[in-house]
Amino acid sequence: MSQHAVALERRIAADLSHHDTARRAACLRQFGGHALSFCTMQPGMSYFDVPGVGYLAYAKYWGMRFALGEPVCAPHLRDAMLDAFLERHPDAVFVQVGKDVVDHLHARHGYHGTQFGSEARIDLAGWSLRGARKQVIRTAINAARLDGIEIREGGFDHDVRRISEAWIRTRRCKNNEIRFLIRPMIVDYREGTRYFYAYRGGEAVGFVFFDPLYRDGHLAGYVPNISRSSANFRQGLWYALMAHAIARFQEEGVPFIELGLTPLQLAAGIEPQESRPLRATLAVIRERMDFLYNFKGLEFAKSRFQGRVEKTYCCHRHALPALAMTAMFRLTRII
Repeated sequence: MSQHAVALERRIAADLSHHDTARRAACLRQFGGHALSFCTMQPGMSYFDVPGVGYLAYAKYWGMRFALGEPVCAPHLRDAMLDAFLERHPDAVFVQVGKDVVDHLHARHGYHGTQFGSEARIDLAGWSLRGARKQVIRTAINAARLDGIEIREGGFDHDVRRISEAWIRTRRCKNNEIRFLIRPMIVDYREGTRYFYAYRGGEAVGFVFFDPLYRDGHLAGYVPNISRSSANFRQGLWYALMAHAIARFQEEGVPFIELGLTPLQLAAGIEPQESRPLRATLAVIRERMDFLYNFKGLEFAKSRFQGRVEKTYCCHRHALPALAMTAMFRLTRII
């Protein structure tokens, strides 16, 4: 093949990719209400597309397919999308889905639906900083003020990598940024994202990035997807950044924010469709393998905001998907 032919093929592929991205972005702006909807646009994803209906994003790892969240489509077409996807990929694993998806996959396809963690939603209309459990937030705000911290919204700043690399060195999972369940900081598609930075002496020392959530073609809320802060700020700069952003969203009339996944925050009871062996395994990981990830610390931090907690699930074909769970932890770079 000549050089001109190769160049033409690459141009055609780029044009098709741009068309697909634009089509998915339009679908996202219409139906992207799940906490992971925006994450479906991250690099490296594969897609199951149904033109005129929507799409489902998934990642391939160790020969397995992991669907990220729920289909991005009209709610009444969701079950049909799931059925069509499973016709092509009958052993796919679904990560971070709600109870309606669990019930359909269990009844129609015989899947197990095991609680994987929890999500919390803050309805902004009635939220305030009052209350004993929010004392830690108020303390962080006061400490930031005394320390000369200024928080303001801005555009995307590529200098965030410096803060991020310093932050990662203080984490239990030091080798890489977590991916898949959390999108990368630097992505091509950033429409609707919001960036809040904390500055001290003119230098950025922390930030929180928010991704948009949509319902019926309108902005419905935000989810904080990426946050980093200096380890030298002991009172938790994240609390002060979050409180500042929440106040801004309240002024704008934003209905709610999702706090995203709190992994392995598990309810006491076990539902009939859950895998008891997997639930027991996840409980052991939470209690004895906190060195992998600060499960309890994240749960405590998010609980201070007093959001409405709901279960989120992992749907899987086999009762004890040991290989699939290992692959998922590797995919996300937790291990």
